[in-house]
Amino acid sequence: MNVLNEKLKEVFVSVFPITIIVFILHFTIAPVELYQLLRFIIGAVLIFFGLSVFLLGVDIGVSQIGHLMGSFLVKSNKVLIVGVIGLILGFFISIAEPDLHVLANQVDLVTSGTISKTSILVIVSIGIAVLMTIGLFRIIFNISLQKVFIGMYSLVLIFSLFSLPEYLAIGFDASGATTGAMTVPFILALAVGVSSLKKNGITSEEDSFGLVGITSIGPILSIVLVGLFLKQNKLSEVAVNQMSLSSSVLYPFIQKLPIIMSEIMLAILPLLVVFILYKLIVKDLSKRAFIRILKGLIYAYFGLVIFLLGVNEGFMEVGYIIGYKVASLNGQWIIVIVGFILGLVTVLAEPAVHVLTEQIEDITSGYVQKRIINIALSTGVGFAVALSMLRIVIPGIQLWHYLLPGFSAALLMTFFVPNLFIGIAFDSGGVASGPMTATFILAFSQGAASATQSANVLVDGFGMIAMVALTPLIALQIIGFIYKRKSGKRGI
Repeated sequence: MNVLNEKLKEVFVSVFPITIIVFILHFTIAPVELYQLLRFIIGAVLIFFGLSVFLLGVDIGVSQIGHLMGSFLVKSNKVLIVGVIGLILGFFISIAEPDLHVLANQVDLVTSGTISKTSILVIVSIGIAVLMTIGLFRIIFNISLQKVFIGMYSLVLIFSLFSLPEYLAIGFDASGATTGAMTVPFILALAVGVSSLKKNGITSEEDSFGLVGITSIGPILSIVLVGLFLKQNKLSEVAVNQMSLSSSVLYPFIQKLPIIMSEIMLAILPLLVVFILYKLIVKDLSKRAFIRILKGLIYAYFGLVIFLLGVNEGFMEVGYIIGYKVASLNGQWIIVIVGFILGLVTVLAEPAVHVLTEQIEDITSGYVQKRIINIALSTGVGFAVALSMLRIVIPGIQLWHYLLPGFSAALLMTFFVPNLFIGIAFDSGGVASGPMTATFILAFSQGAASATQSANVLVDGFGMIAMVALTPLIALQIIGFIYKRKSGKRGI
């Protein structure tokens, strides 16, 4: 109960600011209907309790399974086993990620089925599986993290030059959406499990980070490559109204509950199967530990169901309405300022951000403080959403105008930052774009694009998650550079 109370306090501090901002906007420049506001309030309460229970479940369940699997892969000492299990885990963990389902559904709606939800799920999950396996090999064979990032992002930049802007936006958004509430805790724990068996303590600490960052490159490459093969099929947007047809306060929650329960069951099921197989094959887990991890999975399941119910039915509709109404006002800078403020506070309510920052503080023994990481992430995501709004209201700005110099700068900075912070920064890019971003902020962005006559919802409404995934790479490496200067030595 003490641990749950700590989680409740932590989540309240995260969720309260965005709730207050929505209320301020409602009573000033972007009023919503009473029933929509009541649904938002119910959503905020569900997010508060759901996120708290989910994080408790992650601590005692999901993370423990990832750690056990990481240790098992290294102990097997067989490249073939690492490769096969890495591909299987990567594919099934990704295809069950709730955030990816949200994005895939949005793409399906906006393209009127030209890119189906199923095709997005499969294509992205293949990319995740391949890159996660490469990331595991990197840890085992001591390959430089810097070289892997430079090599992979060089491929991304080269392919992007020949890709249609629609596929580029969807690919980068899929990269951020895939590394969400379910995949990040597992991948982080998997990295810790693999790296913890290394004899060199500093190398082990550094290798605990970076796997999420490498894995998140997979969706970009897979979507962009598919876009190159289908280049003749230029996508066309379809106007989609994100608002619920029902004026009932409770009905949307009741209607959505069984759908979310089934989706999260699919997310938890692969982990449960892997865990039970591990117990049956390895047989080095006590009965007490086995039961504790099962309890953690149950907490994670119900917590994520409650959280996503609040996000989807309480927050998403209000996000779209506020984006539409603010963008309809006279003065383009209003939407940019509101976007910055929303980005500033929304990232703090992301489940995976809490998991990552706690792991950073734990692995570095408190040297890299959670508060500092949160400030850097919050500032970076604030600028990301603001720049995305700027791209919507100014027709001449394209996504690659941000991504090309942004990723080039992030890769250049790897030559001047300690290896530990390279991994932390690129992992942060993945975790910053979770359920809150994939729903509330994405809906806000598409609402703004729908209200802007010069904007294309398919091109300008998407790409925002890509920006959210980019800015932490720069913000966290700046923090790393400052730590390096303060420590007076090359590594930490």
